[in-house]
Amino acid sequence: MTKYGSFPGTRPRRLRTTPVMRRMVAETRLHPADLILPAFIREGAGEPVPVAAMPGVVQHTRDSLKKAALEAVEAGISGIMLFGVPEEAKKDAQGTAGTDPDGILQVALRDVRAEVGDDLLVMSDLCLDEFTDHGHCGVLDAEGRVDNDATLERYAEMAQVQADAGAHVVGPSGMMDGQIGVIRDALDQIGREDVAILAYTAKYSSAFYGPFREAVASSLQGDRKTYQQDPANWRESLRELELDLAEGADMVMVKPAGPYLDILARVADAVDVPVAAYQISGEYSMIEAAAEKGWIDRDRAIFETLTGIKRAGARTILTYWATEVAQKLRRSPFTS
Repeated sequence: MTKYGSFPGTRPRRLRTTPVMRRMVAETRLHPADLILPAFIREGAGEPVPVAAMPGVVQHTRDSLKKAALEAVEAGISGIMLFGVPEEAKKDAQGTAGTDPDGILQVALRDVRAEVGDDLLVMSDLCLDEFTDHGHCGVLDAEGRVDNDATLERYAEMAQVQADAGAHVVGPSGMMDGQIGVIRDALDQIGREDVAILAYTAKYSSAFYGPFREAVASSLQGDRKTYQQDPANWRESLRELELDLAEGADMVMVKPAGPYLDILARVADAVDVPVAAYQISGEYSMIEAAAEKGWIDRDRAIFETLTGIKRAGARTILTYWATEVAQKLRRSPFTS
């Protein structure tokens, strides 16, 4: 065969010949410590309630949540992000169950913290949408619009009760302007300087949240396009990033993960704080549904998507497969 340039002297395929070779030269590696498990706690549940749109995911009872937290510790993942699902009768326009010290999320935080101590980062979703009867992430004004500044007052109170309940990290997910600064001040005012803030910096208005709405029994009326980001924009994310860091965010997040890997890469390149990405419910459900029909290899698809998210720049990934993936990584760290 005639040589063209350096061929056949240079053959990149030599570095793909065996699993051990591929493992040695792999540029991106998943580790259990990269992962955080989102989990739902349902008030009054006598047994775990399956989420139909998310096969394998449940709304936990208090006991099953504690068991899941212990499994997460044993698997070696870093954290568990808790979402509360109150009884329908306890939802109101102000989302008061979210700031009640005895509300289901605060109860769950105390339960899990008592169960795992500091062996697992106990994290809490700081948002009103699960607790309001209208399903929005904030309180509404007289014209039915989300009132940004009135919502910040509610967030400040939420941060304090969640910290008092044992949260190591709070995750403000409502995309209100100024939320990070207000929450940081609220935490510091009660001597909770050690509670970290994971800012949902770039949270896009996405169709992929659909299954999550079932998981939290959402009462959403309308949409969230006035406060979540427009999928068409990327510069806006960098503006949000600059503001969150200036207000005191300890970590930042891009959500969803898969459809926004370009945003994730830009954010990761721009900062020196830890960057997280949330592989959300729709991303999870698509793989589970396609695998159930035999259209894709489930495990390969899971690891491929997670590797892609990490390769794009995420140091931490929130995924509903966190414990399962971590268990498999502990058995076989190289999955290619």
